Amino acid sequence: MQPIFTIHAGEYLVGSHIEQNLRDDSGNKFQVWIPSKDKGIDLLLTNHDNSKTASLQVKFSKDFLVTHGRPEYQEKLVSCGWWTLNPKKIEESIADFWVFVLHTFNQRNMQFVVISPNELKRRLNLIHSDIKSLQTYLWITKDHECWETRGLKKEDTDLILQKSYSGPDKENRDFSDFLNNWNAVTKKLT
Repeated sequence: MQPIFTIHAGEYLVGSHIEQNLRDDSGNKFQVWIPSKDKGIDLLLTNHDNSKTASLQVKFSKDFLVTHGRPEYQEKLVSCGWWTLNPKKIEESIADFWVFVLHTFNQRNMQFVVISPNELKRRLNLIHSDIKSLQTYLWITKDHECWETRGLKKEDTDLILQKSYSGPDKENRDFSDFLNNWNAVTKKLT
């Protein structure tokens, strides 16, 4: 027997987080819906009276810090995620937001990077131009910062962890404004 639909772990974790933590200004919960067809939206959100919507594309990664992280980085990082993305799918995305989910291994908590597909495309095009299959690494530091680190040398990642990275791509690699920041989603629903 084939299931009608299934959701992956990341979608479940995002939906659960929204139901448990996000509210409008009056304290009303948002509704989380699962589309019946895969059209590029993993979760549909509505406000309490279903008059406003926001759509999410969810990408999940296990934590690579424990298995692949340098020993000297273990104390400075919370989690490291790795995704393979298709730039064309980002460009053609109909979702309002992409949510990258990192399940931290050591602390057993979730980290979410919430970003519009246009902003994601802009940043990744500037960092990794002319790539058909894009691999991206997002690192979450214990200082609540988020950095895209793919392609950086060890010296550069050391500087990120020392809070002194000043490469020409710093502005585009720094995803900290999107880390666990659901404000744009909440604003769209209120």
